[in-house]
Amino acid sequence: MSTPGSLSDQPVAWPSERLNTTTGILMDFAVDKVSTPTGETMVRNYLQHPNSVGIIAMDDQGRIAVEHQYRHPVRAKLVEAPAGLCDIEGEAFLDTAKRELAEELGLAAETWQVLVDVYATPGCSTQTTRIFLARDLTEVPRPEGFLLEGEEADMELSWADLDDLVDAIFAGQVKNPTIIVGVLALKTALVTGSLDELRQD
Repeated sequence: MSTPGSLSDQPVAWPSERLNTTTGILMDFAVDKVSTPTGETMVRNYLQHPNSVGIIAMDDQGRIAVEHQYRHPVRAKLVEAPAGLCDIEGEAFLDTAKRELAEELGLAAETWQVLVDVYATPGCSTQTTRIFLARDLTEVPRPEGFLLEGEEADMELSWADLDDLVDAIFAGQVKNPTIIVGVLALKTALVTGSLDELRQD
């Protein structure tokens, strides 16, 4: 039986001392000496990474927008959902999601709901990702001046049946955490009838 508060992450900051920071292109690499409640010290290294958004875009046929994008660290072209970094200071999660959907897919959504918030790798990164469900889609031009480049220039776009995506996830064919978490959260909301109870941003 769960007790009140036991199913909620609690913000806690153990005392720490910064030993080193290596500056990167999109993120920095930090090394901290941390004091534990038992009096021990430990050294932890992690990425200071911008937050991000993911978008599960569902059309009126119940299909999900899918991207196939090269990811150099894992040397693979992954099945992904539209996503992007919160790299504009002061921009809200929802505004970032709307911008990314227009940039990557040329789409706008009338209905936005929060599916889930997730730390994809909390042991080694500060990054949190808010994953949205976007519905009632319409085509829009990409933002003026925006050009697909790098990995995005080679990106392939398609639409997939939700149940086919779920099957591919459980078969181990899809490994990107954003689309896995978002698709399974959406499927759960549909099965439990709680879609209309999803949070607004």
